[in-house]
Amino acid sequence: MTDSKYFTTTKKGEIFELKAELNSDKKEKKKEAVKKVIASMTVGKDVSALFPDVVNCMQTDNLELKKLVYLYLMNYAKSQPDMAIMAVNTFVKDCEDPNPLIRALAVRTMGCIRVDKITEYLCEPLRKCLKDEDPYVRKTAAVCVAKLHDINAQLVEDQGFLDTLKDLISDSNPMVVANAVAALSEIAESHPSSNLLDLNPQSINKLLTALNECTEWGQIFILDCLANYMPKDDREAQSICERVTPRLSHANSAVVLSAVKVLMKFMEMLSKDLDYYGTLLKKLAPPLVTLLSAEPELQYVALRNINLIVQKRPEILKHEMKVFFVKYNDPIYVKLEKLDIMIRLASQANIAQVLAELKEYATEVDVDFVRKAVRAIGRCAIKVEQSAERCVSTLLDLIQTKVNYVVQEAIVVIKDIFRKYPNKYESVIATLCENLDSLDEPEARAAMIWIVGEYAERIDNADELLESFLEGFHDESTQVQLQLLTAIVKLFLKKPTETQELVQQVLSLATQDSDNPDLRDRGYIYWRLLSTDPVAAKEVVLAEKPLISEETDLIEPTLLDELICYIGTLASVYHKPPSAFVEGSRGVVHKSLPPRAGSSESAESPEAAPSAGQAAEQPAVIPAQGDLLGDLLNLDLGPPVSGPPMAASSVQMGAVDLLGGGLDSLLRGDVGGSPAMGGSGFTAPGPAAPAGMGAPLSSDLGDLFDLTGGVGTLSGSYVAPKTVWLPAMKAKGLEISGTFSRQVGSICMDLVLTNKALQVMSDFAIQFNRNSFGLAPAAPLQVHAPLAPNQSVEISLPLNTVGSVMKMDPLNNLQVAVKNNIDVFYFSTLYPLHILFVEDGKMERQMFLATWKDIPNENEAQFQIKDCSLNADAVSSKLQGSNIFTIAKRNVEGQDMLYQSLKLTNGIWVLAELRIQPSNPSFTDLELSLKCRAPEVSQYVYQAYDAILKN
Repeated sequence: MTDSKYFTTTKKGEIFELKAELNSDKKEKKKEAVKKVIASMTVGKDVSALFPDVVNCMQTDNLELKKLVYLYLMNYAKSQPDMAIMAVNTFVKDCEDPNPLIRALAVRTMGCIRVDKITEYLCEPLRKCLKDEDPYVRKTAAVCVAKLHDINAQLVEDQGFLDTLKDLISDSNPMVVANAVAALSEIAESHPSSNLLDLNPQSINKLLTALNECTEWGQIFILDCLANYMPKDDREAQSICERVTPRLSHANSAVVLSAVKVLMKFMEMLSKDLDYYGTLLKKLAPPLVTLLSAEPELQYVALRNINLIVQKRPEILKHEMKVFFVKYNDPIYVKLEKLDIMIRLASQANIAQVLAELKEYATEVDVDFVRKAVRAIGRCAIKVEQSAERCVSTLLDLIQTKVNYVVQEAIVVIKDIFRKYPNKYESVIATLCENLDSLDEPEARAAMIWIVGEYAERIDNADELLESFLEGFHDESTQVQLQLLTAIVKLFLKKPTETQELVQQVLSLATQDSDNPDLRDRGYIYWRLLSTDPVAAKEVVLAEKPLISEETDLIEPTLLDELICYIGTLASVYHKPPSAFVEGSRGVVHKSLPPRAGSSESAESPEAAPSAGQAAEQPAVIPAQGDLLGDLLNLDLGPPVSGPPMAASSVQMGAVDLLGGGLDSLLRGDVGGSPAMGGSGFTAPGPAAPAGMGAPLSSDLGDLFDLTGGVGTLSGSYVAPKTVWLPAMKAKGLEISGTFSRQVGSICMDLVLTNKALQVMSDFAIQFNRNSFGLAPAAPLQVHAPLAPNQSVEISLPLNTVGSVMKMDPLNNLQVAVKNNIDVFYFSTLYPLHILFVEDGKMERQMFLATWKDIPNENEAQFQIKDCSLNADAVSSKLQGSNIFTIAKRNVEGQDMLYQSLKLTNGIWVLAELRIQPSNPSFTDLELSLKCRAPEVSQYVYQAYDAILKN
C-alpha cells in the first residue's frame, strides 16, 4: 500500500486525534501517526503543537520511526527552541547506541538543528562520534563539524574540533578522509585567512592514496582540494599529475572535470620539452570528447569548460575538430557553443573542412544559428589569412540566396574583412550595393554605410547612395546616424566639389536637429575641422586605420587563468569569476595559476618596476598642444590618477569614430564660450584649438613630478573668491562654482555644486584633461548624499601634479569634465599659478646670484603692479604667505629692492626683483622684473603677484 493515504485526511479536530494516536501504546499506531504528522508538515500545515508528543516517540528502537521523528525535529527546532532542548538527552543517548546507523543519524540531525542554545550540549556527543570506531559514524561527524562551524565558529575552535578534523585526513578509511577534506575546505572558504588545509607532501600523499578508493563525490572533494595545493617543484607536480590521470576515465563527468582542473593547473609548472608534457596533452583530449556524448545539459557545461581550455591550450583538441560539428538535433545553446569552439580551433590544416560545414549551417532553418554561422565564416577569414579568398566567395554565394538576414550578416562580416585585408576584395562592393534596399537592421545598415564612405572614390554613385540613407535620418538608430555622418564627411573630403550640399545637410541635421549629444558633438568636431583646416581634417578622417585583430572575443589572460582554476564550477559556465555573481564577498577567494615553468617571477610586483622607469623617462619639457584630438580620446571618467601616469598608448588618428564624447567645450579655445553655429558655408562654431608653443620650458628642470619636495608650512596663501565655472543652463541644472587654494603643501579645488534642476543628482565623478602642470584629482569627487533640487554642497577636492602633461594656451587653462547621473558636462577655468608655488622655494643667496647671471637677459620680463601702497616689509610677508620668498633686501637711492625666489611644482625656478618707492607716497606702482629659464611662465607669475598684493 502506498503512503498517499496519509495526505488525504479531512476530519475535524485532526491535531487532537493525532495527539491521541501519538500517545498510543501500540507501536504500529504510533508509527502511522508520525507519518501523518510528517505528511501534514510536508504540505505546509502547522503541526508544531504536537512537538512534545512527537519528541516522546524518539525513545524507540525502530530506525524508521526514529528517522521520521528526527525529520520533524529538524523542521520545528528553530521555531520551538525551548522544546527542542527536551530532545537533547535522547541525542546524547543515541550517540552511544550500539547500532552505528543510529549513532550516525543522531549526529547528522544534531548538525541540522540550527539552534544556538542546543549547540553546546552537542559538543560532547560530537567529540565521541569523531573518534568512533565505525567509519560511517566518523564520516558523518566530520560533515557535522562544518555545519556546527557555520552556526557558531568560535565554539568549534574552542572545542578543538578543527584539530580533530585535521587528524581525520590521515584516517584509514578513504570516505572519512574525503569528508574531512570537504568539511575543512568548506570552513576554509568562509575564512580565507585561516590556514586550515595546511597541505604538505605527506598529507597530499595520503589524499592521493584515498583518491583511488572513495566514492565519486569523495573523489571530487579530494581533487578540488589538490587543485588548491602549490607543488614545490615540477617533479612533485608531475608525480601528482601521474596519480590523478586515471580519474580522467571515470564515469562521472564531475570527477573528470575536477581531474582536468588539477592537470591544467599543474601543467603550468611542467616544461614543454618534457616527454610527459606531450603525453599529458594527448591524454586530456579523449575524456573531454567523451563528455560530448552525454545529454544536452551536460554537453553544454562540458562545452563551456572546453571553450576555456581551448583558449588556454588549443593544442589539446586541435585534432578533434569533428566532434564539434553540429548535429541536426542539438539544442540551439549547444549548437552556438560548438560553433564558437570550431572557430577557436580553426587553422590552416582544417579550414576547408570547417568552411564546408559552416556553409551548410548557413542554410539551416534556425535564424539565430544561421546568423552565427555567417559571422563564423567572417571570423575564419580574419583568423586564417590563406582562407580569406574562399570565405569571401562563400559569403558572396550566400548573398546570392537573397535571404534577408543572411545578406545582412554577410555585409557586417565583409566590412570586417575589408578592415583586415585592405585593397584586396573591394571588387565585391558592386554586389553589396545591389542589396542596399533590403537592409533593415541597424548593424547591417551601418556596415554598408561604412563601406560606401570608406570606398567612396571607387563607387560612382556614392553620393546618391548616402543621400538615400539621409532621407530618413531622424528615424535611424544612433549607430547608423553616427556612421552616416562620418561617411558623408569622408565622401566630401574625397569629392569636395560634388558633395558640398550633402555635407552641409548632414552637419546641420546632426548639430541642430538632433537631441543625441554624441551625434551633436561629433558633428561639431567635423564642422570645426572642415571649417578651420581641411588639410588637418583629411589627415584625421582619412588616416590609415589599424588592422583589426583576429580574435576579439578572447577572455582577458588574467581572467582566463582565474577561470581555469574554477573548471567544473558555475564560474566556468558563466565565464565570470565567482566574485561577479556570488552575493557578498564571503567565501570568494581569488585564485591564480602557478608561475609557468622557466619564468622566474621577481619578488617585486611586475607593475612596480616599469612605472618607476617611465617616471624617470618623462621629458623635462611641457609637450606642445598638438595632439589635442588624441588627448581627448583619453578623457574617460574613471577614478583619478594617483601616481605617475603610465605611458599612454598612441591613439591612432584613424579612430575618429571614437570621438563620441561631449567634447565641444574641450575643443573650444574660448573659455566657457558657447558653440555658436554658423549660418551658411563653413563658419567655425568657435576658434580652432590654438597651435602649441613648443619651446622647451627648462633645460635643467630636475624632476618634472617633484611634488612639494620641502616641508609643508601652514601658509596664509591667498585664496581667490569663488566664481561660477559652469552655469546651470549649460549643464541641465547643475551649477558649479569654485576656486583653488594651497594649504600646508597640498592643492585643493574648492567647489560648490548646486542643483537647480527638478530631479535629484547623484553618482558624481570628475576628470581633468591633460594640462601644463599635470594637475589631476588626488581622490574621487565624493558627494556623500544625492543632491536634492535647490540644494548645494561644498566639496574640497585634493589635487596632485602627477597627471599627464600637455602645454595649454593659456598656460594655466584647465579643462574639466564632471559626470553625474544625468550627463557628462565640460567646462574650462584658469587656475592662479601661485597654487603651484612650493614650500621649499627659498634659494641660497650665492645660488641666487649665480642663477641670475646665468639666465640670459632676453629671458628677463618687466611688469608694473599698479596702485599698491604697501611698504617693503608688508609686501615681503604677504608674498611669503604664498611661498614667494625674499632672499635679500637693499635700499638704492631711496628705493627698496626685494630679491625673491619661488619654485613651481615641476621644478622650474623663477627669480624676481621688486622695486618699491617708500619715500614717494603718491607713486604707488611697483616695478617687477622676472627671470626664468622658461619665459612663458613669467606672465602668469606676474598675475599671481598682482592678485596676492592687491587682496
